[in-house]
Amino acid sequence: MRKSFATILEKHPNEKRDSLIPILQEIQDELGFLSKESIVEVGKHLQLPTSKIFGVATFYNQFRFEPIGKYHIQICRGTACHVLGSATVLEEFEKILRLKAGETTKDGLFSIEVVACIGACGLAPVISVNGEFHAKVASESIRSIIEIYHNTKKKKKIKEEKKKKF
Repeated sequence: MRKSFATILEKHPNEKRDSLIPILQEIQDELGFLSKESIVEVGKHLQLPTSKIFGVATFYNQFRFEPIGKYHIQICRGTACHVLGSATVLEEFEKILRLKAGETTKDGLFSIEVVACIGACGLAPVISVNGEFHAKVASESIRSIIEIYHNTKKKKKIKEEKKKKF
């Protein structure tokens, strides 16, 4: 068992089924997703079948079963965003990044998630990248949005290399 699982489960001694969701949330906060190993360990800890744990986790769309990218792109598909072209925005992100919603790029840099509503209808179509909102997103602006995050990674790498030299 990974140390992070043990630490989280130790904080919940003698817990029962009603603690399942908070425990899963803590594990996801720590790891970024729910691994098969984590689901098995939670089942053992709560004395519940793995199938029950998985059933609960798959019921709620807040839980992920694969790691997300360093830059997690959430594309709103709520009514206002839909009417103003979020389907086209999603298609363009998928085309440029060469992945589908729910996937992560091979380099682990980007992932895409479709969400029912971000709650920023006045900014439609809207996306969020690690909680940073981009408003009135059009197909033409997607490459520049992606480049912002590519450049952020490059700038951090340059700073790290400069620190190593000194």
